[in-house]
Amino acid sequence: MTTQTHDTVIEAVPDLPSVRIVRDFDAPPERVFRAWTDPDLVRRWLGPDDIEMRIETWDARTGGAYRYSAWRNGERLTEFYGSFHEVRAPQRIVQTFTFVDLPDAVSLETATFDDLGGARTRVTSLSLVDTLEARDAMLASGMETGIVQGYAKLDALLA
Repeated sequence: MTTQTHDTVIEAVPDLPSVRIVRDFDAPPERVFRAWTDPDLVRRWLGPDDIEMRIETWDARTGGAYRYSAWRNGERLTEFYGSFHEVRAPQRIVQTFTFVDLPDAVSLETATFDDLGGARTRVTSLSLVDTLEARDAMLASGMETGIVQGYAKLDALLA
């Protein structure tokens, strides 16, 4: 199977403290969803190319939780954690996301996995934060690099 790289759309939702990310993948929803929920797969694609993700906890089920850290050259850079509020295979994941250095800035994230037919899936992620300032800081954080590079790794993994 040949995999083509698709554009990743990252946009602020006007007048709302949220960010929407849309990306198509050349794989059926079941495979893309598994890549989002299987910790051995998640660690292989999540984040920028120069970062290693180490998963400490990954219980991707309704009521489950996760915790992972980002490492570069053997040095721990940061850590993230949250709870899975709904995991409905292969359609939807609702979870919280917390950056350990900003524990009061919890976002609520919903990812949907839409079957486009022809073994293609559109993933739409919506992150809701508490203020427009927090949304703008999220967009200015450099998250785009990690998302775009991570999704490119996911393309290769799904191929």
